[in-house]
Amino acid sequence: MEIISLKSPYLFVLILILVCFQICSKAQAADMQIPVGVILDMGSRVGKTVGRCISIAVSEFYAVNSHYKTRIVLHSRDTHGEPLHALSAALDLLEKQKVQAILGSSSTAEAKFLAVLGDQVTIPILSLSSIPSSEKHPYFLQITQDETTQVKAIASMALLYGWKDVIVIFEDTENGRNMATFMSNFLQEKRVTVTYMSPISTSASNEVLQEELHKLSIMQTKLYIIHASHPLAFQIFKNAKCLGMMDAAYKWMVTSKTMNFLDFMDDEVIESMQGVVGFKSYIPQSRNLHKFILKWKRQYHVKEVKDISTYVIEAYDGVSALAMAVEKTHSVLKLKNKDLKTIDSVQWGTTLLNQMLRISFDGLSGSFKFLNARAMTQVLEIVNVIGKEEVKVGFWTTDAGFTKNIAKLNSFHDDGLKSIVWPGGISTNPTHTKLQMSNKRLRIGIPMKSRAGNLFQFIPATNNDKVDAGGYNDVIYQVHAGELDAAIGDITITANRSLYVDFTFPFTDLGFATLTRNVDAGMWVFMKPLSSDLWIVSGCFFILMGFVIWILEHGTNDEFQGSPIQQIGTTLWFAFSTIVYAHRQKLERNLSRFVVTMWLFVVLVLVSSYTATLSSLLTIEQIQLASKRGLVGYQHGHENIIKNLNSNDAMLKTYNTLEEIADALTKGSKKGGVDAIVDEIPYIKEFLARYPSGYSMVASGDMSNGFGFAFPKGSPFTVEISRQIARFREDGTLQTLEKKWFGQQSDPQATPESKILDFKSFRGLFLICGVSMAATVCMFMFTTFKRKWVRQHESQIA
Repeated sequence: MEIISLKSPYLFVLILILVCFQICSKAQAADMQIPVGVILDMGSRVGKTVGRCISIAVSEFYAVNSHYKTRIVLHSRDTHGEPLHALSAALDLLEKQKVQAILGSSSTAEAKFLAVLGDQVTIPILSLSSIPSSEKHPYFLQITQDETTQVKAIASMALLYGWKDVIVIFEDTENGRNMATFMSNFLQEKRVTVTYMSPISTSASNEVLQEELHKLSIMQTKLYIIHASHPLAFQIFKNAKCLGMMDAAYKWMVTSKTMNFLDFMDDEVIESMQGVVGFKSYIPQSRNLHKFILKWKRQYHVKEVKDISTYVIEAYDGVSALAMAVEKTHSVLKLKNKDLKTIDSVQWGTTLLNQMLRISFDGLSGSFKFLNARAMTQVLEIVNVIGKEEVKVGFWTTDAGFTKNIAKLNSFHDDGLKSIVWPGGISTNPTHTKLQMSNKRLRIGIPMKSRAGNLFQFIPATNNDKVDAGGYNDVIYQVHAGELDAAIGDITITANRSLYVDFTFPFTDLGFATLTRNVDAGMWVFMKPLSSDLWIVSGCFFILMGFVIWILEHGTNDEFQGSPIQQIGTTLWFAFSTIVYAHRQKLERNLSRFVVTMWLFVVLVLVSSYTATLSSLLTIEQIQLASKRGLVGYQHGHENIIKNLNSNDAMLKTYNTLEEIADALTKGSKKGGVDAIVDEIPYIKEFLARYPSGYSMVASGDMSNGFGFAFPKGSPFTVEISRQIARFREDGTLQTLEKKWFGQQSDPQATPESKILDFKSFRGLFLICGVSMAATVCMFMFTTFKRKWVRQHESQIA
């Protein structure tokens, strides 16, 4: 015991030294503190909750990442709900605390002020508001999910239920007006009419609200879409309930700008929103989220965590993203500068912004990543306010549509939504009303006016399912008037008809095609591959090559000697026999062999090109529309489109049957027939299926949109059948059916004319060959003259 007591003081000092060393090590690890401003309305329930969440986020982040060299230090300011106070607070933080980033700006007005300020001082502004970032303010980042994505979900829901008319109620601010305009334009593109747009001021009294709502109640449209901040939206619902607009026959939809804050509202507000359907940012369940909720409960001594909404979770992930970006910024700048104290605020702010835009991680709200300076929205949750809570009725994504349940992102198929209880207790299930109409017999219209062939013939119906409905425009009008539920057949999709009905995707080829009788190639077709100038040049070079060889070989080679006639015959025979490599004369000079080698290369290229071009001329259908004296045939009903062919009316003839078309093409225009038939591609294919030989087809252009099924405006059948047509086209079903109907057909693409070979294309080849011959002759002559000069000189000396 005495030994331990003597050593105890030393042991205590040792432990104390180790603790101090650890503290110093941690202090050295966090050798750079980055001040960050937090601007919130601390007097509001939302502001308090977000402020607490941000504090927890900072402490938890650095507890996990204790190795980081940087630490963000928060400096909070209270706006008291006033936008000008937010701007004043930001200026104070910049001047006194030298903050390098600002987090906050929950209101639209605050966001506008801070967006401009961030650009001027070049520091990132991490906004919690719903105002979208823009290219005008590059330092303004929206860490809440992009609200414009839900407009696509609203449009999809309108199509799902078959809604044709809606009324948009929006907050009368710049952001509200922009969002309402975007929503209206997008819905119009989806053929959902916005019959009225109602701007509501944020300071509107109950009297003003009731007056505006009363005006809306007497309109025919009873479907309302609200895009407004949650305080204004809740005031609207309270007054709507007083006016009886939360009863049956009314439908209300709200965006995430309201629904993300539903957890902050009291029971009175919830009671006034019974039957409302809204879109919320989706927060997937995870282990980290569960730990965060448990810590929240322990730290603030609460049993329920009703205040932890998607808005709070997005703020948590925004802080984590900022901390990561600060650490990366520190590393990047440290590599470029030895002394970080010399870095100016502009360089720091620009680098921090770039790092923020590159951040990607899995946070509490799911996958966190910026796209165009906005946090990407991947999944939206659809909720229905029933009783004192919100009931999940499904989910929506841009890729997969609606689903009742979700496990992993993009792993589900479009199976609709759960049953929704609208105001007044009216329950509907879109998955049942979408296409399931077994209790109703559909009246399908079929045009009685048939065109040539048997492409669209129907088995006579034994009941009243099928209705013969006159001509093509007649059947379209009856679908528009509600007398028919659909129209099928060879109905061409046109812009004018689309004003009255909705067409599915075309189930046939697009465009018109030209049909002609194959023309004999002619006895001189073998001359066509080469142009006249190329024929002449080639012949001249054959003679030139023979002449060069004669010059080189005449003096020493016995085969190139004899009488002048024999020498000319031998030379020409040698030259032209090189076409088929049949020359047999033995060459004695290397220069001659060089000339022949170069020339054989030219012959090889010429022969190969000639063969390919001749083959193309013999196989490609030379189809042309009638010349000035020719005639063009077409079927009834295509008069307007035929005029686009720039043909005179006197040159056109009409036909009704396939037999008439075949007879007219066989006769030709000189014998009372036609030179070509112009018709839609399916009919041309049907003709070729019956007459597979002797005729050819080539596309004339997309002057037709193909055939489609016609349904009334807003019919859910249009989307579903179009989806099936697209699937059949992708999996090859349509191609299989086409082969069954028409047989194997070539692709009706425009066939280009075969290009005739001309001298211009080969001038480089002939240039090389000519230069080689000239150089060889020059070398031969120089050698010959030199030899003679040497002999003459030697004889003089002797």
